[in-house]
Amino acid sequence: MENSGFAIIVDNLSVKFGEVAVLEGITFKVKEKEFVGIIGPNGAGKSTLIKALLGMIPYEGKAIVNGKVGYVPQLSSFNREFPINVYDFVRLPIAKDKSWKEKVDEVLEKVGLNGFGKRLVGELSGGEYQRVALARAILGSPDIIILDEPESGVDEMGKAKFYNLLYELKDKLGVTILMVSHDIGMVFEKCTTVMCLNKTLHCHGPADDIRPEDVKKIFGEFDIWIRSHSHYEVEHSQRIHRRDEDVRK
Repeated sequence: MENSGFAIIVDNLSVKFGEVAVLEGITFKVKEKEFVGIIGPNGAGKSTLIKALLGMIPYEGKAIVNGKVGYVPQLSSFNREFPINVYDFVRLPIAKDKSWKEKVDEVLEKVGLNGFGKRLVGELSGGEYQRVALARAILGSPDIIILDEPESGVDEMGKAKFYNLLYELKDKLGVTILMVSHDIGMVFEKCTTVMCLNKTLHCHGPADDIRPEDVKKIFGEFDIWIRSHSHYEVEHSQRIHRRDEDVRK
């Protein structure tokens, strides 16, 4: 079968808002169980691509998503002042299921929030709220998890813990992960595959095969961000060196 082994297949996808082209001729495939990070400057069309894959906006071209999807939108999309507890927030997708509490407790334990069910969402820290949103996304046992800048508003330690959690879930649940992120350093450290997007797809491949110099050439002003996170280049070079040593053994 043509689609065998691929969780997502996109061919010549384009999106216009009026006369403005937001995405042009995007083509890529995502293998099952990959952990893909999408990076790019503001206005590059990253969130638009996610919405097209989810069928939330019209597009031209082809987008095939093979399997059930769990979606974590930008955390700012939900009003945390709304008086709702964690149980009610997480169980929304299965509100009519009589065994919802058992299932919600199970996913809360998976994201490290055992016993948080009765806490108000508005009382959670950024990192805790982030994991609650992830718990809701995995409640329906998805094949694919799609996240749109889930680390925004979370401190560096919280980001690292969250990425580690995603990696753990990928292995335990066997899911494919597609995530938009502004944290380039963390994307290159944790993701197996990186997509560099700026209205068109400039790079798409294994994280270790995409060089910092290539990212700088593509994104221009992004160079400022990369230089301010110089550990990315050091860690990237060290990983390449270790990989080359392994090949020689």
